[in-house]
Amino acid sequence: MSPLLRRAKKKPEDRVVTLVGKPGCHLCDDARAVVREVCEKTGASWVEEDITRDEELYREYWEQIPVVLVDGEQHTFWKVDPVRLRTALRS
Repeated sequence: MSPLLRRAKKKPEDRVVTLVGKPGCHLCDDARAVVREVCEKTGASWVEEDITRDEELYREYWEQIPVVLVDGEQHTFWKVDPVRLRTALRS
């Protein structure tokens, strides 16, 4: 495979997980717990975005929350599988 086509593998500690949700959402609470635990164990950093405070995020994700992004790209929505998230952070 050409070196230009090969994706450089990132270390988990170089990855950023974004949880997109809103207050009062029980699925978001569940997702937050999974994201926090996986990020603590892998060394990845994470941030949380509130769709009620960001019109663009609201338009894009309001039907899917909670949404998890890894390095700005959508990873999953509604339910976060910890094994799948850990795998994504290591790839």
